[in-house]
Amino acid sequence: MEVWLTGTPAELDAATTALTAVAYVAMQGERHPLVGVDAGRYRAYLRLALTATAHPAPDRPAQGRVQGAALIDLDTARAARRTTTRKEKPGA
Repeated sequence: MEVWLTGTPAELDAATTALTAVAYVAMQGERHPLVGVDAGRYRAYLRLALTATAHPAPDRPAQGRVQGAALIDLDTARAARRTTTRKEKPGA
């Protein structure tokens, strides 16, 4: 997801902090000062990677910057599902 932010340095800091709580910042551009009626304000570009969870569960330690869902073995999960959902019909 790409986001253009506009605001004062404090507003940009607050917005970036809030966005990093729900997404991983993949790229952050330089702040460019605006002119004219927007003097004192800046424009900044962020590229965000949205994840299932931005923060690890309390019982699971963070592994570097890896975030999101865990990998599962789909073949094993499908096999387990098949054995639990199939029921033999009596007399069949």
